[in-house]
Amino acid sequence: MKQYRTLFSLLFIGLGALVTAPSWASLPFEGPGPKDKLDQQMAQAANAFITTLNGDQKTEVMHPLADTLRYNWHFIPRERLGLNLKRMNDSQRKAAMHMVEVVLSDKGYQKIKDIIDLENVLRVLESRPPNDTRRDPENYAFLVYGDPAAKEPWGWRMEGHHISLHYTSVNGHVSFTPSFLGSNPGHVLIDVPQKGKRVLGPEEDMGYELLNSFSADQKKQVILAEKSPYEIFSVNQRRVTGLDKLEGLTMKEMTPAQKQIFKKLIALYLDRYHVTLKNQQMQQLEKAGMDNLYFAWMGDAELKMGKGAGHYYRIQGPTILIEFDNTQNDANHIHTVVRDLTDDFSEDLLKEHYAKSHKGGK
Repeated sequence: MKQYRTLFSLLFIGLGALVTAPSWASLPFEGPGPKDKLDQQMAQAANAFITTLNGDQKTEVMHPLADTLRYNWHFIPRERLGLNLKRMNDSQRKAAMHMVEVVLSDKGYQKIKDIIDLENVLRVLESRPPNDTRRDPENYAFLVYGDPAAKEPWGWRMEGHHISLHYTSVNGHVSFTPSFLGSNPGHVLIDVPQKGKRVLGPEEDMGYELLNSFSADQKKQVILAEKSPYEIFSVNQRRVTGLDKLEGLTMKEMTPAQKQIFKKLIALYLDRYHVTLKNQQMQQLEKAGMDNLYFAWMGDAELKMGKGAGHYYRIQGPTILIEFDNTQNDANHIHTVVRDLTDDFSEDLLKEHYAKSHKGGK
């Protein structure tokens, strides 16, 4: 496998701080102060990024908040509007990634970096040349909707293969969904520096821990199908459809020990985000009733890879949908998503905001 290591080393040439630095957070950057509220920190980070752009770049990056482009999102490798990391200079890269760092926890930010780094693994795994653009760790694009320097609602996104992050600020409230993270490979098996890496392994392992805690009767209710779906059900829809029927086992029907595992599983997803966003979501879940959360499973009851293998689970309640799927590439390709069924893209708050603005004659 020596040739893999040689090729892998070549792939880093020209990528600079993007993949060689231990952490973008360690790079010098004048960002928002820690005492500012999250919406203020987010706006300051976005404004700092915008000030690094020239006129043509600003035209690429900045769009009206009402632009329907905001809802055209996906997690596959494809050409994207906006400015990607490849076409940024070092200061622009630092500023762009600082926007991401501000809204995530340390764990969440590390996942972003690890997912980006998996593009290098895919280049080796798929025997792609060093100049390949399909598996490109710099093909992650940034867009800003509205003006973060104004007092009106605005938003931004970072998107590329297996990452789609959306943030919207409305009157101090920050929406962080849809939020998609994926991992291919789910488990790095080839002889490269990342060998053994499982970026979304904890989400997978704890899902199985919860499943294996159930009795035979509980599993009859939890397991909806012996075959897992090829893809998450919500895919890249603007609004979640087709999952109106709540299925599986409710938290109310679980034992105290099972409830604790279920809560840890939910926290595992919410721990990706800034503590303000995590607490915001937990308060919403508690208000809607934690007992009303469902856990459902499809596919293999034991963790395995190979032809025909695969597993899927979802967590769903009145306000939230979390999906996990590992079916593609012989069950070594993971997709996860967090959706707020009441707050995706902050659409409801935006309607309320514009209704009040119109009523006030503004």
